[in-house]
Amino acid sequence: MPKALYIGTSTWLQKDWVGNFYPPHTKPQDFLAEYAQRFPTVEIDSTFYAIPRKSVVESWYNKTPSHFLFSAKFPQLITHEKKLVNALDDVKLFLDTMSLLKEKLGCLVLQFPPDYAATPESVEHMKHFLAALPTKLFRIALEVRHTSWLKEGFFARLHQHHVALVLTDQPAMKGVGVQTASFIYVRWLGNRKLLSEPFTHLVFDKTADMTAWAKFIHSLDFEIGFGYFNNHYAGHSPSSVQAFNAIYASLSTQATGRNT
Repeated sequence: MPKALYIGTSTWLQKDWVGNFYPPHTKPQDFLAEYAQRFPTVEIDSTFYAIPRKSVVESWYNKTPSHFLFSAKFPQLITHEKKLVNALDDVKLFLDTMSLLKEKLGCLVLQFPPDYAATPESVEHMKHFLAALPTKLFRIALEVRHTSWLKEGFFARLHQHHVALVLTDQPAMKGVGVQTASFIYVRWLGNRKLLSEPFTHLVFDKTADMTAWAKFIHSLDFEIGFGYFNNHYAGHSPSSVQAFNAIYASLSTQATGRNT
């Protein structure tokens, strides 16, 4: 059975893309509708800074076609400020709000800061937090950036609670290809020190890296997958999506040919 893999970018709100991805003179209020004609999914970054108004979430739903899927970051209030302590009310408010996306809700992502280490205290907080997540109702992925978390016990706990470990190209996670759920979540973030605006075209040739990622993803057994490119990965995330899709499609075609 073909794997459902949704690939997009980590935002749609990028004025630099007007003329090279969006049609000339496209206005910001029309970016999402234009984006959704080209790619099947997007990662919402703005939810990291605050829970959006319900009217905003409803507008996202109304501007996109029926097949479109949104993924979104949990607010930093939960992961960075409260660090999971006394945060379940905030989680409920966030989930209730994002539920307005209905069938267009793809995955929700807990992104932790690089200094969030696996101490006895934080491990205990993580244990109770994961157990409280309604993962039968929502797909939830979790991204750690401190290597102290990369242990079998942590992976097993994620698997127990059906939470996907985010696979990224970040140094702390390089070579970590552990699948902990029936779905996968990949983030190609790049290096913010190497690239800055404007993001109008590809700066780096990432063909070899993308090919390695495509082969790895193709080898995994998953029901649905999500992957998002940041502008900092190669300079122009829409072009990165298109390049990756071509590579992945080629692998799928080769596999089909071998099986016929």
